[in-house]
Amino acid sequence: MGRVTERRRVLRIRDGAVSSRPDTLVAEEPLEIRLNGKPLAITMRTPGDDFALAAGFLVSEGVLGGAHELRNIVYCAGATVDGSNTYNVVDVRTAPDVVLPDITLERNVYTTSSCGLCGKASLDAVRTTARWPIADTPALRITPALLASLPDRLRAAQRVFDRTGGLHAAALFSEDGELLDVREDVGRHNAVDKLVGRALRNEDLPLSRAILLVSGRASFELVQKAVMAGIPVLAAVSAPSSLAVDLAAETGLTLVGFLRGASMNVYAGEDRVAVGSPTALSQG
Repeated sequence: MGRVTERRRVLRIRDGAVSSRPDTLVAEEPLEIRLNGKPLAITMRTPGDDFALAAGFLVSEGVLGGAHELRNIVYCAGATVDGSNTYNVVDVRTAPDVVLPDITLERNVYTTSSCGLCGKASLDAVRTTARWPIADTPALRITPALLASLPDRLRAAQRVFDRTGGLHAAALFSEDGELLDVREDVGRHNAVDKLVGRALRNEDLPLSRAILLVSGRASFELVQKAVMAGIPVLAAVSAPSSLAVDLAAETGLTLVGFLRGASMNVYAGEDRVAVGSPTALSQG
């Protein structure tokens, strides 16, 4: 099976001094996800937690919602012409009574490590297919101070990033700020899928009392994955996209961006953030 990191020799130039040395890089390999034997999607990912990634992907697609709906996940033997196993193809077998959406079965998609299935779903599609409407979840109130503490806790838990600097991370925190799980991947949407897939297999869905923190920006895809897993709060250290904000507002998700130190922007669902009334903007 592929390693999380690989070594490559580089020419290093520092202040005019030239040297040759090995460098540690994050591994990136394709993963084909098959559903009941039928090819469904290919994603570029960092090897590791492949079964969780596949399960989480199917949660975001609306195919799976509980561990009882998952029969098993296996690596496909004979994935190459010579019959060897690359550990880059997984087959997800669902329980016999699982209803498979036509939109999932009718397409064979390629998702990159940077953005996932960009623009593949509309706001209405996500809102109507979510199994656990966020607006119906129990009240959750978090303070800005708690949110501000999360990036440092995530950074401290990133093991591979320290060696490569080339990975995104996603973490689940409790409403009290306890780190529940953290995953890393070359693609931020893959890191989230790994978190959600592990939660599904542990019978922890919906994650209705959890906070999801992601490194980088908050895309439509990441908001979709949070909503489909029943996560009420998504925070990102960088900016959200306009469509991500629209989807968060439509579904009742609390979306926080530019979470850096004690500063942050709350783009949707501000009722979950325990602050006083905002200062009135001056008219100019």
